[in-house]
Amino acid sequence: MTTAYERTNAVVETREFLRTLASSGNAAPVGDVQPMAERLLRHYPLDVDLAVSAAALPGLWAEPGQ
Repeated sequence: MTTAYERTNAVVETREFLRTLASSGNAAPVGDVQPMAERLLRHYPLDVDLAVSAAALPGLWAEPGQ
């Protein structure tokens, strides 16, 4: 079973991974990975979004950074 902390941590770490892919510059990954990462990040939740979700649904989300 995935805990609220694990779920939140996965979202936060995935966002950071996408940022890394989107900003890799000249060392861009092969293919469409960089544009895809940029497109996904446009709609990816920020820590403030996760905090609001955690306040509303504490059994589903945890406060980011805890």
